[in-house]
Amino acid sequence: MFRTRPPAYALACAALCLIQLLVNLLLVLYGDQWGHGATQRWQVFSLGVTGALAILILLQLPRALQWRPRRSIRPSHELKLERQRIARDLHDQVGSQLVHAMALVDPGAPATQPLLQTLEHCLLDLRLLVDSMDGDDDALSDRLARLRHRIQPVLDHRGIALDWDVLPSDAAPMPVGMPARELTAIVQEALSNVLQHASATAVAIRLEHVPLADGGAWRLQVVDNGKGLAHTEPTGSAAGHGIAGMRLRAADAGAVLELLPAPGQGLCVQVTLPEHH
Repeated sequence: MFRTRPPAYALACAALCLIQLLVNLLLVLYGDQWGHGATQRWQVFSLGVTGALAILILLQLPRALQWRPRRSIRPSHELKLERQRIARDLHDQVGSQLVHAMALVDPGAPATQPLLQTLEHCLLDLRLLVDSMDGDDDALSDRLARLRHRIQPVLDHRGIALDWDVLPSDAAPMPVGMPARELTAIVQEALSNVLQHASATAVAIRLEHVPLADGGAWRLQVVDNGKGLAHTEPTGSAAGHGIAGMRLRAADAGAVLELLPAPGQGLCVQVTLPEHH
């Protein structure tokens, strides 16, 4: 712990140094009861230990002042290899089976259109899942770029125009780690709702840094021109999906999710993440 947390190491050395100073004080006050020679030897020894601890504190102080906790958990090398193996198997085996099933469906038959769209959506979800199994320390903008790469062909196929406005800001560092992963999953779920329920012809994804009273925040929006929110939020066993699932993800990331009416018509899914997260 001391090697990976310099402040804790410096505080431990400071505590030991304080104890040594108290020992020195006791030697000065009550040393005459133990004899002059013994007291002098103990004082020299105690001062040497105190000096050594002081040197350790001085050596560790620069690192302690610069140290910041990691914003995401770094997985082990073995875990990364296992994730890569699972992702490769999902892509090569399950993905190829879905592609084969889509090839067997007649795209010109109206009766098979719902089946084709379902298979297309399953293949998209699989590819997004594979993408999410890597890049634990990727910034939010990088994760959203991968999402756009996957979702753009599907939107083009459905005739849905995409307005992309995701720009980094010099005012604050881009969210990384777990908050970036959860916010990307919220965007993915919002786009899934657009594809399945909104009957929209256009969708916009916007990311901007906005000032707040107590600092700043990242604001992420998914805006469509569809029919808006026409159903209530799920509860009970269904609470892990849809809007309720997006709210849980936002809470886990330390963000706030809002469902707002879009200008004209449609729905705006807005997530606000304060800087301190």
